Amino acid sequence: MPLCLLRVGSPRKEGYPLHTCTRSCGRCRRKGCPGLIQDWAACFTGLLAGLGRAEAQQTTLHPAVGRLFVHTLDRETPLHLPEHVAVPPTVPVTYHAHLQGHPDLPRWLRYTQRSPHHPGFLYGSPTPEDRGRQVIEVVAYNRDSFDTTQQRLVLLIGDPEGPLLPYQAEFLVRSHDVEEVLPSTPASRFLIALGGLWEPAELQLLNITSALDRGGRVPLPIEGRKEGVYIKVGSASPFSTCLKMVASPDSHARCAQGQPPLLSCYDTLASHFRVEWCNVSLVDKSVPEPADEVPTPGDGILERDPFFCPPTEATARDFLTDALVTLLVPLLVALLLTLLLAYVMCCRREGRLKRDLATSDIQMVHHCTIRGNTEELRQMAASREVPRPLSTLPMFNVRTGERLPPQVDSAQVPLILDQH
Repeated sequence: MPLCLLRVGSPRKEGYPLHTCTRSCGRCRRKGCPGLIQDWAACFTGLLAGLGRAEAQQTTLHPAVGRLFVHTLDRETPLHLPEHVAVPPTVPVTYHAHLQGHPDLPRWLRYTQRSPHHPGFLYGSPTPEDRGRQVIEVVAYNRDSFDTTQQRLVLLIGDPEGPLLPYQAEFLVRSHDVEEVLPSTPASRFLIALGGLWEPAELQLLNITSALDRGGRVPLPIEGRKEGVYIKVGSASPFSTCLKMVASPDSHARCAQGQPPLLSCYDTLASHFRVEWCNVSLVDKSVPEPADEVPTPGDGILERDPFFCPPTEATARDFLTDALVTLLVPLLVALLLTLLLAYVMCCRREGRLKRDLATSDIQMVHHCTIRGNTEELRQMAASREVPRPLSTLPMFNVRTGERLPPQVDSAQVPLILDQH
């Protein structure tokens, strides 16, 4: 395959479409025409320009462990616009980010974008286990021209600079979404406003998490309703008295009863942020936590217990009697039940002679008379030769009374032939 058939970036933006290069290469293969050298040069020029742009799309970033990392995905790169040209706000652009060689992002990194017309953000706080080099591949999609642009973010995660931040506080801000706090301006405004409650302290952002990721509910589509965001701030200075009072047990008890928490100072955050003071949590890491006791493996022999004395020797037992009782008793019971049933079924039958003897003579004569009369009537009906009534003859005319002599004995002909 000729080299000019490779497509890098968007050939339309280079001025030489892909189909032009394909037709030129085809003519060169068929005719070998030297007049198309300019087309070849144009193809190679576009290829080199695309490769140069692809190399320029790699960015190296330096996140710090335990510190907030925010990277804004700009919309100029997927649109291929010069630096002096403004980005059209109507062009929709979406992104897909994943760790190189994996289908998803690392566990500490999150991606969010409110809509295709808003910028995307990669944010999170690395953990000590994430130290090292991570490569994030970001694919941008231009929803109007269907162009795609790939960008590589090389993250070199290292230890943070400066003093440790053992005093950490987390606040729930109900008046903002996570996309509204990730830019530098709202985040700096929050730190400045919080400095009025935490003095003197140099505050730094440690992490930002959407309330939806912490079990929050999606708000109703009503103006002014926000999802909420958790903002975690750290400092090397101890907590102020005001923050300690807010996080005290008495304050939590008032919140449980539906009353406002204890806040002894002026709320400097109220002008720009609506903080839910009942959900403020303070973590003090200045005091090292006691190490967990490591269990010491023993020899596997239990210590002597004076309250439990197991027998040293077991006496011999004969289980023959138990086995005979278990087997023979059910068999004997079954045999007795069988004999009793056989006596009832076979030896307790009355018989016909006994029933006849127990019946009175009057009942026997009456029964025999009924049977004898029935047999006699049946014999008389079978041997009768009395002519049938005229109305039952088939040749009798009811209106005239005329009767034709039948050819056969009509007395022997049944009225319904099918029943004969």
